[in-house]
Formats: sequence, structure tokens, C-alpha cells
Amino acid sequence: QVQLVESGGGLVQPGGSLRLSCAASGSIFSISVMNWYRQAPGKQRELVAFIRSGGSTTYADSVKGRFIISRDNAKNTMYLQMNSLKPEDTAVYYCNAIIFSDSDPKTPRNYWGQGTRVTVSS
Repeated sequence: QVQLVESGGGLVQPGGSLRLSCAASGSIFSISVMNWYRQAPGKQRELVAFIRSGGSTTYADSVKGRFIISRDNAKNTMYLQMNSLKPEDTAVYYCNAIIFSDSDPKTPRNYWGQGTRVTVSS
């Protein structure tokens, strides 16, 4: 069974920083693209950033220049370094990934983490 577990959320003041982690575990053959999404209260879930297996990245305009996505393929872990945080960054952040399992290495499956809450407030 493959699982994604996020960590690192919390309360931070405007202008502060947080680092989120997303660890994939289980019988993993390989991981393709990994994504960070977020959902603010009363809003739809939105894509924040994604990173391909080769390391290339894409960011939403709202976080470009402030957030950095990275991954450690040896650890099956993805990170989101969030700097210069703003109150509008307040949301539940979700990890998402396309994963090929050992039991079926030819079929990509979409997995989600449970989310970690980030609150930016003074």
C-alpha cells in the first residue's frame, strides 16, 4: 500500500518561512510528477507547484519567487520551502503524486496525502 504523508505545517507570522515535506512510502517502483496543492477556506483546491522526476519545476504565479519545490528521489520525498509568507498563503497544503507500485509497475496511480495546515497570521 502506497501512502503520502505531509509534515511541516503550522502557524507563522507574515514574512516568515516554513518548509513542508511529503514522504511517500510503501511498495514503490517509481514516482513520476509530484505536486503541491493548497485549499484555502471557502476556495477551490489550486495547484501551487510541481516537479517532474527529472527535476524540472513549475510554479503558480502567486508563489513564484517565494516558494521552492524540490525532491529527493532516493528518499521518495518532496519538499516545499515557503518564504516571504503572506496571509493569503493560509491554506491546507496537499501532496499529490503519480506513483508506479512494485505490484503493477506499468500502471500509474494518483495518490494524495492527508494535508497539512499552514496559517499565516500576526
